[in-house]
Amino acid sequence: MQDVWNTTPAWRFPYITSGLAPQPAASTFVEGAFSQRVLGLGSYGLIDDLLYLELTGYRTLSRNTQLALGINPSEGSAIDSVAPYWRIALEPNFGKHSLQIGTFGMYSKIVPFRMGGAGTDSFTDLGVDSQYQYIDEEHSFTVRASWIQENRNLGASQALGLADNNRDTLHSLRVSTSYIFDKTWSLTGGRFSTTGSADAVLYGTVNGSPNSRGWIAELAYLPFMRGGPTFWPWLNARIGLQYTFFDKFNGASTKFDGNGRNAHNNNTLLVYAWIMF
Repeated sequence: MQDVWNTTPAWRFPYITSGLAPQPAASTFVEGAFSQRVLGLGSYGLIDDLLYLELTGYRTLSRNTQLALGINPSEGSAIDSVAPYWRIALEPNFGKHSLQIGTFGMYSKIVPFRMGGAGTDSFTDLGVDSQYQYIDEEHSFTVRASWIQENRNLGASQALGLADNNRDTLHSLRVSTSYIFDKTWSLTGGRFSTTGSADAVLYGTVNGSPNSRGWIAELAYLPFMRGGPTFWPWLNARIGLQYTFFDKFNGASTKFDGNGRNAHNNNTLLVYAWIMF
């Protein structure tokens, strides 16, 4: 999950989300399909303070390990062998300004819901990302963007009746802008969009569409960026107010989706306190 630029899926905005809020039915594989179900081993390095390189391989945790950790392995699929993840980025710095341009990707063979006998599906994710940042003593300004294209070969899922199509595609766009004043007040706005080919069985939406898009706005207060109280100097906290606005949800905008709701019915207001030490 290492990402010093907060542009790849594991660490991008929004950094905190609600486990109760409605979520779109579709997302690319690299955006967390196997979060907390895999073990990875890899290496990364920064050459001449300019070129970042990374290569990591991931395997699904065994059934017994997932059970021991309180996870039901039957609820998810399994990676067949090892899924490689790669990342390349350039980050030139110009005084208080920095610019990062990179690419990342992942290739995975999947046994759908651990149902053997039909072979495997394959997912190829290719992404590009960029970040511009300006930082001085009082003001910090950041713009981030990422684009992911995923090509899916769903031969096994189609044979098992889990998908309509033999091949599908997904595209994911994330853009966000942040301003931090005096290292204490943070204001962030973001745009998200997922589009792709329709597949009614795979996504379970009313018209088979995976398309969802909207906006996120967040105001946060960071009270201990210059150090915690004397009795707890290592305390960190982030207190925030976040609103997610959908103008399309699972293919529905003003029409109703498969849950009898239109896109705006999924809008979410989240108030949170994040305490770290």
